[in-house]
Amino acid sequence: MRYKYLDPDHSYTNPKTGILRNLANIENQEFLTVFENLNVARRLEELYLKPIKIKGAETLLDIHKHLFQDVYAWAGKIRSVEISKEGKQFFPKDRFTTAFAYIDSLIAEYRKIKKTDKKGIEMMQ
Repeated sequence: MRYKYLDPDHSYTNPKTGILRNLANIENQEFLTVFENLNVARRLEELYLKPIKIKGAETLLDIHKHLFQDVYAWAGKIRSVEISKEGKQFFPKDRFTTAFAYIDSLIAEYRKIKKTDKKGIEMMQ
C-alpha cells in the first residue's frame, strides 16, 4: 500500500520521496512499512509482557514512544505541524491539549469507581 503524506514543511516527511522520515533512512514505502511492522510488533510484545501503567493522557505518549522508538525520532512527541495522509488530516495538533484534558477527566472518573464495580466494567470489555 502506498501512502502520500501531505506535510508542507517536510518536518515529518522526506521532501524527495514524500515518505515519513525514519531512523533507518529508508526511502521506499514498502520497506518502511515492513521495518515499522517488525519493530512495532517486537515492542508490542514487550508491552504485553511488561505493560505501562496508565497514569494519565501523557502515558499515551510513553506508549507511542515505546512502540515507535526504533523507527521514528519523533516517537512519543506531540506533532509540531499539521500532517495528513491521502488527504485525510491526522488529529489536529492544536487539539491535543483539550483531548488530553478530556482523557485525564475520564481517568479521574474511572478512579472514583469502587474496585468492586471496576471488575464489572472490565468484564464488559
